[in-house]
Amino acid sequence: MEVSVVIPVYNEEANLPELFERLCKSMDSIGKSWEVIFVNDGSRDKSGEILREFAKKRDNVKVIDFNGNFGQHTAIIAGFERVSGQTIVTLDADLQNPPEEIKKLLDKVDEGYDAVGGYRKQREDSAMRRYPSKVVNYLRDKMTTIRMKDQGCMLRAYHRKIVDAIIQTNERSMFIPALAYTFASNPAEVEVEHAARNAGESKYNLYKLVRLNFDLITGFTLVPLQVFTLTGFLASIASFCLVAILLFRRFFMGSEAEGVFTLFAILFFLVSLTMIGIGLIGEYVGRIYQVVQARPKYIIKETIGFDGK
Repeated sequence: MEVSVVIPVYNEEANLPELFERLCKSMDSIGKSWEVIFVNDGSRDKSGEILREFAKKRDNVKVIDFNGNFGQHTAIIAGFERVSGQTIVTLDADLQNPPEEIKKLLDKVDEGYDAVGGYRKQREDSAMRRYPSKVVNYLRDKMTTIRMKDQGCMLRAYHRKIVDAIIQTNERSMFIPALAYTFASNPAEVEVEHAARNAGESKYNLYKLVRLNFDLITGFTLVPLQVFTLTGFLASIASFCLVAILLFRRFFMGSEAEGVFTLFAILFFLVSLTMIGIGLIGEYVGRIYQVVQARPKYIIKETIGFDGK
């Protein structure tokens, strides 16, 4: 098997028929042996039934059916653990990244690159999605060694050795494109088309986007903790100087009440700074806690098309 396509699916019944038709047409035209693994991530609509019909139509269609919703990246990992291809492509099911663009990534892999990411030519998303994404891309670029033009694009291709390395990690909350970049020796990026969502709604609400970006930052750098430590050190110096000034004024200039609100403002600032620090530490400790629990990353209800089943 030359190419495996892994597609996580969550409530995409309206997009699946067109996706399947375009994917098969595109992959067949490339001329390489291929398979597609759909991972049904606890869909509540008819996505599971539609995927079963796909598996009946073609022998190279495989389905993993979760018994609950475990998240997009976890679904991709489940697919990675069962791929047969030497090159693995990830693709969303919402048709915003056209299946026809897969060939661009495969051509780049054939040139010798081991991790090829797509970056969207023109994002067809709302401003509420585009601008926060730009901010996060900027922060990631400054705080980590990961250099990607578009971390949110899931149309990507990996050599089998990169996927094997990702599988071996024991992380609970992972960001697959960043992990792949870390393991790659020769990464590259290509420009791909991006379309408006064909049907349905985005599965990433504000909380999930924030959660995903926390996973990215805390999973690949200690800079937030280091910045907080430095800020706390500078704040302690400033606080010491303020105490010295207030003691001097108290003993040599007499007591005063006018500065009480200034003290309150300083106190509130220091308390808020402490809360931010506790939150940062909690993020890192929480990642350790999830690993120590050693719970299964996902639970499978059914698999179709594997080992002749």
